[in-house]
Amino acid sequence: MAQKLTGQARKEALATLSGWNEAAGRDAISKKFVFKDFNQAFGFMTRAALVAEKMDHHPEWFNVYKTVEVTLSTHDAGGLTELDVKLAGAMDRLAG
Repeated sequence: MAQKLTGQARKEALATLSGWNEAAGRDAISKKFVFKDFNQAFGFMTRAALVAEKMDHHPEWFNVYKTVEVTLSTHDAGGLTELDVKLAGAMDRLAG
């Protein structure tokens, strides 16, 4: 089982991410991705879903037209873990 990130390890992990914020009231991170149109947003979600499935780590997300809002937390661990940081990084790369 993945271990929650705390203290310095958490700070260092979050420093590797761009545009991700700690979610209010939760031990999670979130980011809003805005694309050119629905097709690009849906393509991003499809590619991200394939990565998430390989990791066996699935995001919470919400899509309206060209916007995808993502929240990442490892439910089994009760908060933010390295899995979330890795998936966040992969999503950033997929979004370009």
